[in-house]
Amino acid sequence: MLAEVMVFKYPFWVALLISIVCGIVGTLVYANRLTFLAGGISHAAYGGIGLGIFLGVHVMFTTLIYTIVASVIIGILSICNREKTDSIVGLLWAGGMAFGIILLDLTPGYHTDIMSYLFGSIMLVSFNSFIYMSILTSFILIMVLINYHKFVIISYDEEYAYTRGINVKNLYILMFILIGIAVVMMIQLVGIVLVIALLSIPPYLASFHSRSLKEMMIFSTIWCAIFNILGIYLAYVLNISSGAAIIAVGIVITIFFLLLRSIWMKGVCYMKKDKNKKEKSFFKGLFILW
Repeated sequence: MLAEVMVFKYPFWVALLISIVCGIVGTLVYANRLTFLAGGISHAAYGGIGLGIFLGVHVMFTTLIYTIVASVIIGILSICNREKTDSIVGLLWAGGMAFGIILLDLTPGYHTDIMSYLFGSIMLVSFNSFIYMSILTSFILIMVLINYHKFVIISYDEEYAYTRGINVKNLYILMFILIGIAVVMMIQLVGIVLVIALLSIPPYLASFHSRSLKEMMIFSTIWCAIFNILGIYLAYVLNISSGAAIIAVGIVITIFFLLLRSIWMKGVCYMKKDKNKKEKSFFKGLFILW
């Protein structure tokens, strides 16, 4: 029992931190339709992993620096030439992966399990992970709190943001940096390949019962926490990749949610039609009596 508690101790707290980051950054990605760009950033991060292993330094540190640089480049290029954004993202997506693979092939005596970085593993989560993720989470929270109202404006009306004198380009670059940081944080838990799913599924579910960006962030955080905690437990019990388990849980819950919502909406529509029929019958009866 004690061994199980120790195994879940840091993954649990890290999962909660990632849920907060995913809820906030994922909402910005969803509201600004940056899912494909976020996917490009997550796969470009593979180059940072290869660089860290090749140099023999802390992998997450090199991945963080590399991903932030890649995020800024993607942000600048996409702002300057939005018509060719897909090509730019595809280039950096494939380039980052290729660069990482080349560095791993050149690393002498390389024995690290790269699958853990691709699909996530709770074994990568440690006390040091918890400390630096706490720092990164605090940074993201501070940046979003300071610029929240500006993020709301550019998310729903970019032209209005320009008329208000908001520096939209710098704000977009900041958003890309936050996405890059979030990607690096989630790599240990869900892996590079599945990061994009965790950034997009919770905000999608949250959008059904949110009336503002703030509410979407809160509900998205709750959904993400449910996915992460259940997924980590499932990964431990079945001895599978934590990333695959988390996303599988998210997909199953999403399917059930959509089915229940569909049944509920049909029930509401039926009740409204039945009520209208009764009202029509009532007024028709009054008219006949009159």
